Amino acid sequence: MEQNTLKRRGTGLIGSDRELASPGYTLYAPLAGNGIVDLVDLDGELAHRWTLPYRPGRHARLLPGGVLAYNGATLNIAPLFAMWRKYSGGSMGRYDAQGVLLNEIRDDYQHHDAHHYDDGRVLYAAVEPLRGADAARIQGGVPGTEADGIVWSDVIREAAPDGTSLWEWRAVEHLDPTEFGLQPHYWREHWPLINSVYPLDEHTVVASLRSVSAVITIDRRTGKATTLADRASLAQQHHATPVGDGRILVFDNGTFRTGESVTYSRVVEIDTATGDIAWSYQDSPREAFFTPFMGGAQRLPNGNTLITEAAFGRIFEVTPERRIVWEYVVPSFTEYPDPDTAAVFPGISNAIFRAYRYRGEDIPWLGAL
Repeated sequence: MEQNTLKRRGTGLIGSDRELASPGYTLYAPLAGNGIVDLVDLDGELAHRWTLPYRPGRHARLLPGGVLAYNGATLNIAPLFAMWRKYSGGSMGRYDAQGVLLNEIRDDYQHHDAHHYDDGRVLYAAVEPLRGADAARIQGGVPGTEADGIVWSDVIREAAPDGTSLWEWRAVEHLDPTEFGLQPHYWREHWPLINSVYPLDEHTVVASLRSVSAVITIDRRTGKATTLADRASLAQQHHATPVGDGRILVFDNGTFRTGESVTYSRVVEIDTATGDIAWSYQDSPREAFFTPFMGGAQRLPNGNTLITEAAFGRIFEVTPERRIVWEYVVPSFTEYPDPDTAAVFPGISNAIFRAYRYRGEDIPWLGAL
């Protein structure tokens, strides 16, 4: 009998309603897949595969013309702390359909997210060390769990295609540690743990702060941060993305949710003008859909939402009326290829960070291969 619970429940295409699903191809990168990026059609059949030089750090997406933007984990520096092995990046590259590197920006301190602009610029999250009094200013977390006395603090950077720095925002300069304190269960090695960055407009960036459970906007001209949602409505969230009409789509993980004793994940759409939740999706029963970390949500052209239940490699699509119309479970199960990371995070997994859906016309080379 199959001993892996996820495999036993079924992998690959679980179900599809072709009349209601948004047409196209779904892209994902298994986190322990050693550089594999897969593109599958609505039938769950493999349409294309890239084999790249690094395992994901943490995901891939497609740019106009079908160019692959891929954040790779170089492991080029000694790990700053244990979790760094799992979510660090370092390489922010663009690849053609055959996996040939077209351009690369390197930053050994990059982690989690990097947004590739169409013109070659990259907006990404990185870290810098806080020591002594600066580290002591950071509130909350488990006492004594700094990384050798260091609190690694987030920095958001934008780089030109040649790697030249264009803009930088330092959390320690613009966030009040008394307002943005670590939640009590978090180790004090990383603050405030930015896991997504996205340009809202020319002068504004939206960022998700996992370890303080907050989503903020940042004015690029002044550095001022404005809170859109905090732990009163979100818990350990990921992937804050604008969807138009002044709304932000957020994957709300639900770990240590305020006022709740049951853990469950959901996707919420936040009205930036009021802070109200304008739309949400959760399962029934609610605890049937849950990933304690990672996760993503993408608004599709037909109004549906593609959701990534990341820790379990599950990707599914829901209509605005919350009807599931497509479901796929990543069939790739592997261990982390580097022994040091495998020792810290043992086991066989099909986890992914995010998935994205693309229309066939957005991948012009696909039919020619």
